[in-house]
Amino acid sequence: MNVHAIRSIYRFEMARTRRTLMQSIIAPVISTSLYFVVFGAAIGSRIPHVEGISYGAFIVPGLVMLSLLTQSLSNASFGIYFPKFTGTIYELLSAPVSYVEIVVSYVGAAATKSIVLGLIILATAGLFVPLRIEHPFWMIAFLVLTSVTFSLFGFIIGIWADGFEQLQLIPLLIITPLTFLGGSFYSIDMLPPFWQNVSLFNPVVYLISGFRWSFYGIADVSVGISLAMTLVFLGVSVAVVAWIFKTGYRLKR
Repeated sequence: MNVHAIRSIYRFEMARTRRTLMQSIIAPVISTSLYFVVFGAAIGSRIPHVEGISYGAFIVPGLVMLSLLTQSLSNASFGIYFPKFTGTIYELLSAPVSYVEIVVSYVGAAATKSIVLGLIILATAGLFVPLRIEHPFWMIAFLVLTSVTFSLFGFIIGIWADGFEQLQLIPLLIITPLTFLGGSFYSIDMLPPFWQNVSLFNPVVYLISGFRWSFYGIADVSVGISLAMTLVFLGVSVAVVAWIFKTGYRLKR
């Protein structure tokens, strides 16, 4: 394992975050704060409690997960796409750096940014609503697993994309709607039985449910199933990345 190469790529990607601090950290935190103000004040006054939890506190895990998914995707996809766009990826592929080291570097940097952002949003949420974390170990576990999984997914999108427009296509048209429909702002138990069953086909439901359980001990689906589904997503993403480097899909022209 070439630790020096991993550290160099990792530090380069983290340095880009410092250069784009407004876009990478400040903007998502401000957006999430607005969610607390709008949803907490407007809807929270009409829905005081959900399963014994104040509505403002109930939506915190969903909002953190919303930011986590979108930022993991965008950070990882842009991180690997930009070398493709400038042509420097061929220098990277010809360097004495293995594919595993490339993935660990880019995905590790993207996941780190997302985890830091998630923790900042949690701290910000604590200024608006009273928070409690009943299972801190599992909260960190879901935070890390989700960040790594969707950073891998973003890495795949970055390799697949042929233009900057395609980088935003899947996050905007698929991931964000699935997150909003995945129980970010409500419990799926509040839905009619038919739509509850439909919601179970939404993979984001399992991520949000497991994450919310780590806070309040309540979940829409079993925490074991949530953890298993998260690991399945991670395994599929790893398999796809391995296939990309094995076949040279959109890497070798």
